[in-house]
Amino acid sequence: MIKLTKLNDKEIYLNPDLIDNIESHPNTTILLTTGVKIIVKETPDEVVNRIVEFKKRIFNK
Repeated sequence: MIKLTKLNDKEIYLNPDLIDNIESHPNTTILLTTGVKIIVKETPDEVVNRIVEFKKRIFNK
């Protein structure tokens, strides 16, 4: 799970395997495979970096 911040400053934990795509216009919008859209404060690059770090922790065990 990766920790992200919604626009209302609420922190959420998201399973990155559910992410279908990430867009920036101007806020970062994450579309999940379930069809749900989540808007977060982090940039798309920050989200991707958190996903990479998460995957490293999982697969380097």
